[in-house]
Amino acid sequence: MRERHASQEARRARDFEAFVAGAAGRLLHAATLLTAEAPDENPRARRLLTLALAETYASWDRLRGDDPYDRARQQLVTRFAREAWHRYGAFGRHRPKGGGILTGLTPRERLMLVLRLYEGVTEEQTAALLGLPTERVRAICARATATLLHPPARPAPTVPVAKVAPS
Repeated sequence: MRERHASQEARRARDFEAFVAGAAGRLLHAATLLTAEAPDENPRARRLLTLALAETYASWDRLRGDDPYDRARQQLVTRFAREAWHRYGAFGRHRPKGGGILTGLTPRERLMLVLRLYEGVTEEQTAALLGLPTERVRAICARATATLLHPPARPAPTVPVAKVAPS
């Protein structure tokens, strides 16, 4: 009995390691986009990924034919949304100061773009995952895309004016 249990645990660990070897890079990139951190300096994204993978491993035996990547992505997105809500009080208002490409977007806008454009999740699936109407997902994604394509103009730098001495 113990040997059978030990071999099942070893197989489970090997299966999960193979999954992580194939999916961790893409999931880390998605987490880095979500957190708007620089790719080489992304502690929040790594923490999100670690927690999502730990939860996926904990439920590994209950997947029963479900895609483990979808489960890990769902955990990642849920943790990001919860963290953004608790950190900033209102989901969608804070724009981080970081080195990521999506820095100019709110957490909600980043979430929509990552799911829709990077991960290829349909509007309907995104809406169901986040508990939003499909039209809302479409509108937020369109606004975020427009912001990326046409960023707001930044004020021109001030140039010091030379003082002229009276003659």
